[in-house]
Amino acid sequence: MSLSNAILRGVTGAFVLNSGLSKRDLPTEAAQGLQGFAATGVPQVTTMEPDTFGKFVSYSEIGIGAALLTPFVSPRLAGAALGTFSAGLLSMYFRNPSMTEADGVRPSQEGMSLAKDVFMAAIAGALITSK
Repeated sequence: MSLSNAILRGVTGAFVLNSGLSKRDLPTEAAQGLQGFAATGVPQVTTMEPDTFGKFVSYSEIGIGAALLTPFVSPRLAGAALGTFSAGLLSMYFRNPSMTEADGVRPSQEGMSLAKDVFMAAIAGALITSK
């Protein structure tokens, strides 16, 4: 593994892993809020029970973070997992009009928290295309 690959995976993996660990014991109300927001990008999530959805998000983030931090997981596989995750986050960003300015691309103040996820998509692309 190259140094640049290790840096990309380490920083991003720690961030995603921490996010997943912090969601392990979401109260039902918080899971409902997260699910409602996620439904703006992926409407199918409304078919899940809120507590199940909260656990799904938590475990998914933990798994993706762990894959990024584990050296024997190939960069392409870790990048594909991160790319799928960031695509879901960006779909919420682009499908929610309050997240962007009138042009539909630049982030509004509300959209700044999701706009950063474009960096994870770029990191996923770098991992998938690395040698």
